[in-house]
Amino acid sequence: MKKKIMVGGAWPYANGSLHIGHMAALVPGDIIARYHRANGDEVIYVSGSDCHGTPISIRAKKDNVQPEEIANKYHEEFVDCFKRLNFTYDKYANTMHPFHKKFVKDFFSALIENGSFYEKEENQVYCEHCNQFLPDRYVNGICPNCGSEARGDQCDNCGSLFEPDKLKDIKCAICGNSPILKPSKQLYLDMHAHISELSDFVSLHKEWRFNAINESEKYIKDGIQDRAATRDLDWGIDVPKEGYDGKKIYVWFDAVLGYLS
Repeated sequence: MKKKIMVGGAWPYANGSLHIGHMAALVPGDIIARYHRANGDEVIYVSGSDCHGTPISIRAKKDNVQPEEIANKYHEEFVDCFKRLNFTYDKYANTMHPFHKKFVKDFFSALIENGSFYEKEENQVYCEHCNQFLPDRYVNGICPNCGSEARGDQCDNCGSLFEPDKLKDIKCAICGNSPILKPSKQLYLDMHAHISELSDFVSLHKEWRFNAINESEKYIKDGIQDRAATRDLDWGIDVPKEGYDGKKIYVWFDAVLGYLS
């Protein structure tokens, strides 16, 4: 029986050249798409370049150019690379495309209208020397749980997730100075309202790998944290809400919608 199959390849950050590690992660998706096409299934295989977020901003500052220049450079390089390697994407896009930006803003607006977000003022890390709020990847410090060096909102050593202001001995990754905490309002996605629904979804997928089920159930049991969907950034998609000038839609929300847009 003919099936409809969608394959979504991970979106590489457009802040540096691809390497063999990227290929190892991306080739399986191409194999799956080819397999289903050979079976006569109807396949759509999509991916693209993740062109927003702090990795691109960091690279742009390092090279003393605008983020868009960095993103365009590496997106074009990715497209050429995948073409020469004979990847079979049906669509390889990027998050700077006008259609994607409109799609994300419309999606975001719909969630605002149906009450999925709530507004909360939070303390964010602010560097007085650089005169800017610091995105997660611009913040270095010590993990509050295991004492290892950590960056932003996650400790790679123990896997803990936290807000950047919870780090100890915080330093600005740009200038090395000690930043302050400064209040800023953000929109949060109300994850708690969907815990029951997410639990039911996981329980329906017993075919998932053992570790995927365990990790998903662990997050639900521990209590899923509400996630900020906006940030004080200068590179990304504008927040379609009055009073949010100068803020952008958080890249985790922006990039994942690329599979749909």
